[in-house]
Amino acid sequence: MTANFKKPSINADRFAAGRVSSLQSSFDHQILRGLLAEWENALWLLPESLRRSIKRPLFAIRDMPARLGSWSRDKREITLSREIISDHRWDDVKEVLLHEMAHQVAHEGLLATSEPDHGNGFRQACRLLRANPAASGTCRPLHMRLHQGEELNDRDRIVVRIHKLMALAESNNPNEAQAAMLKAHELISRHNVDLIAQGLDQDYHSLFLGAPRLRHFREAYHLAHLLQDFYFIQGMWIQAWVLKKGRMGRVLEISGTRKNVQIADYIHAAICRYIDDAWADYRRNKDLNRYRKTDFAVGIIEGFKTTLQQASATGSRGVGTHLPAARVEDHALTRYLAHRYPHVRSFSRRGPGHDARVLADGTESGRKLIIAKGITRHDGFKEKFLDYTHDPD
Repeated sequence: MTANFKKPSINADRFAAGRVSSLQSSFDHQILRGLLAEWENALWLLPESLRRSIKRPLFAIRDMPARLGSWSRDKREITLSREIISDHRWDDVKEVLLHEMAHQVAHEGLLATSEPDHGNGFRQACRLLRANPAASGTCRPLHMRLHQGEELNDRDRIVVRIHKLMALAESNNPNEAQAAMLKAHELISRHNVDLIAQGLDQDYHSLFLGAPRLRHFREAYHLAHLLQDFYFIQGMWIQAWVLKKGRMGRVLEISGTRKNVQIADYIHAAICRYIDDAWADYRRNKDLNRYRKTDFAVGIIEGFKTTLQQASATGSRGVGTHLPAARVEDHALTRYLAHRYPHVRSFSRRGPGHDARVLADGTESGRKLIIAKGITRHDGFKEKFLDYTHDPD
C-alpha cells in the first residue's frame, strides 16, 4: 500500500495564512484592551485638576526596530513595538506604556509643548505616574536590567561570598548543603542590616513576581509574607491586565534594592518549582484535588520559614548581633513605597478548610528544602539565575 501525498492547494495556504492573521489580530486586540485598562488605572495617580485635562488616546502596535514605544502628539496615539508586546513580560510592557503616557501628560496636561522631549515637564509627569524616564528608545526592558550581571563595588563584595555559598548548597551531602544555604541567608541578612544602619543611599526597583491572575491560591500569599519577612523586600498586590482572560486581575509586585529584588525573585522561583515537584511525588496514587495542593504548599512554605527562623535565632551566637531580618525597617524603602502606592487598602479572604494531615506532610517536606544556585540558564529557568561580574582578584 502506498500513500498518495498531494501538494497543498492554494486555497489551503490561504486558509492557514488567514487563520494566523486572525490569531494575531485577536492577540493584538487583547493587548490593546490591556493597554487601555492600564492607562485608565494610571490616570488615577494624577491630581484631579490634571486628570481632567488628559483625554483617552489611541493605541497602536507596530514594528519599531529601534524603539520600544512612542507618543504622537499630532495623532494623539501611544504606540508600542511589537517586540516588547510579543517577547517580554507584562511589567515590561507597562513600564514602556507609562513612559509614553508621561509624554502625553507633559504635552496635554502640563502644556510643556515647547520643551525638549525629556525636559522638565516630562520628568514631572514621570514622577506623578511613577514612570521610568528611560523606558523607551534603546533602553533594555525592566527584568533584563535587573537580572544581568553588574559591576560590584567594595561594599558589595559580600555578594560574591553569597553567590559562592549558594553554589556550595548544591552539595550532595544534605547537611553541608543546608549549612551553606543558611550561611548565605545569614550573610544576606547581615549585609542588609548593615546597609540600613549606615543610612546609605540606595536605588529601589519594583518587579512582578509571576504572572497577573484573576485568582491566586492561598500559598501565593504565604510565600509573599515569607519573602517580606526574610529577604528585605516589600510586596504589594496590584491590579494588572490578565491577557488570557481579557480582564484586570492582580499580581504581586515586590520592591527593594536591585540585589534584593533579584534574590527574592530567585527564591520565589525556587520555592514554586520545589512545590510543584514535591506535590507531583506526594499525590502519586492518591485522590487529591487542587485545594489539597494548597494545603501541601502552605506546609512547605511554613516548614521552610521555620528553618529560616531557627537560623536567625542561632546563627548569630557568639558574635553579639541579632539578625531581625526585615523587622529592621528601611525608612528609605518605606518612603519609596509611599510614593509608588499612594492609594492602599487592606483586604482579607477566608479560604476553604484545610486537611491537617496534608498540611503536616507539606511542613515536613518544607524543612528539607534547600535553595542553591541551581536555577541557571541551562535548566529551563532562563531568567532565574544569580549572576554578577567582578574582578577575579
